[in-house]
Amino acid sequence: MKATRRAIKWTIAVGVLLFGAFLLYAVLRNRPQDLPWTELDLAQPVGLFTAGKIAALREHPGKCEALLDRAGIEYAGQPEIIVEGGQCGYSDGVRFEGGGARRIDLVPARVTTSCPVAAGLALWEWEVVQPAALKHFDKRVSAIEHLGSYNCRQIVGRGEGVWSQHATANALDISAFRLSDARRITVKGDWNSNDPAVRAFLREVRDGACGMFTTVLSPDYNEVHRDHFHFDQGNRGMMGWKACR
Repeated sequence: MKATRRAIKWTIAVGVLLFGAFLLYAVLRNRPQDLPWTELDLAQPVGLFTAGKIAALREHPGKCEALLDRAGIEYAGQPEIIVEGGQCGYSDGVRFEGGGARRIDLVPARVTTSCPVAAGLALWEWEVVQPAALKHFDKRVSAIEHLGSYNCRQIVGRGEGVWSQHATANALDISAFRLSDARRITVKGDWNSNDPAVRAFLREVRDGACGMFTTVLSPDYNEVHRDHFHFDQGNRGMMGWKACR
């Protein structure tokens, strides 16, 4: 028993020391985005806690919209949807409008998502998608195809009572990318493409999304996701785990 208590104390002590070292590293490197208590700024590079900070905006829709405004994102707030029982619906829905700081169209257009999903999508475009397209194809992405956001349903294959983030518009499923030369890259058709650049691009945009979404699922996760990436902003706490596969 004494040995067990001693081991627990050592584990706690080591954890505290490692966390302190991490904080010192973040301060010395002048990377406030890597600190859990600093304010989120969509103009800053993605940090270690960016996804958690964005997901936490679900409880502060006014703050979320203020961040979109400061980042120059054109959007329109949407009327709330209230569903009896409380499992479905949303009160923080936004819809991207043309122009502003974003350059990639969503197809179909005029999809409503929660504000945190919109914030994550904007960061993903700027920090991940366009750089990856230029790196692998020397082309820009002109449009991203999706399978929708709001859908009052439970998680497929998880049994009764487990509600999807889609039920509150807190998720978006991405199915394809259109390049500026009209080339189309699909998750379903190109995940295992013979073209190494295409495979690398799809994995890079998947992996990069893990920095601004708390859940990222792809064909590597299961058969249900063979044709799309699932992104959501389920709030698991600032220090909570993230699903990225």
